[in-house]
Amino acid sequence: MTRETDVWAQLGTVNDPELDESVTELRFVTEVAVSDAGAVRVSFRLPTYWCAANFAFLMAEDMRLAVAALPWVTDVQVTLGEHMYADTINSGIAEKQSFQTTFGDASDGDLEEVRRTFLVKAFQRRQVALVEHLQAAGHEMEALASLSIAALRRLSDTGLVERYLDRRRIVAVNADDAPAFVDDNGCAIEADSFRSHIRALRRVAVNVEFNGALCRGLLAARFDEAEDKTREPTLRDFIHALPAEKRHSL
Repeated sequence: MTRETDVWAQLGTVNDPELDESVTELRFVTEVAVSDAGAVRVSFRLPTYWCAANFAFLMAEDMRLAVAALPWVTDVQVTLGEHMYADTINSGIAEKQSFQTTFGDASDGDLEEVRRTFLVKAFQRRQVALVEHLQAAGHEMEALASLSIAALRRLSDTGLVERYLDRRRIVAVNADDAPAFVDDNGCAIEADSFRSHIRALRRVAVNVEFNGALCRGLLAARFDEAEDKTREPTLRDFIHALPAEKRHSL
């Protein structure tokens, strides 16, 4: 494995906080360069010129920290391009400043609270995906409500289980005897309310899926790139139907 491959692997662990998808899978990262001395330069982009500054800062900071964790790295430079706050964000990341320090009075709220809010949404989305997968495999929804984490792991060895449990730890401790399916307060869900609980969470999942489709479509249209054929059709066709001056201003 080359050093550049190491860096791409680390970047693959960084998610867009709103979409719960890797910044590499979303094709946000455009360049990785590694010097002989171990200095790393990462360039990335976002679907629009006005994507939320707090999300952009979170991703840039997470990328810097992920790459800096590699033992041979001596320096990391993360650069956001073509964004209305690019200069401010790039300067803050280079100086290792917080979002509040970087944006001063213009910062709005605690960035860690924002991060947790979207981690909880990701937990909810992954819970829906796992439950629907288990239902499709023939398991009764009410029976799933009583599963412990150990029982869930015995029931299915799909990657969806570990992916779900990775986000479950945001709301509760992942002990073997703990209930597998909990609400966003970490409390077990009763069997007679499990179906309505999952139904309510589907709204969160649908919103995340829609935002993901929108962002992929905007990115492809903005940079005039080929559509990712491995995914379902996105909004790209709709966006390309816009007048050229509107598409180029995205």
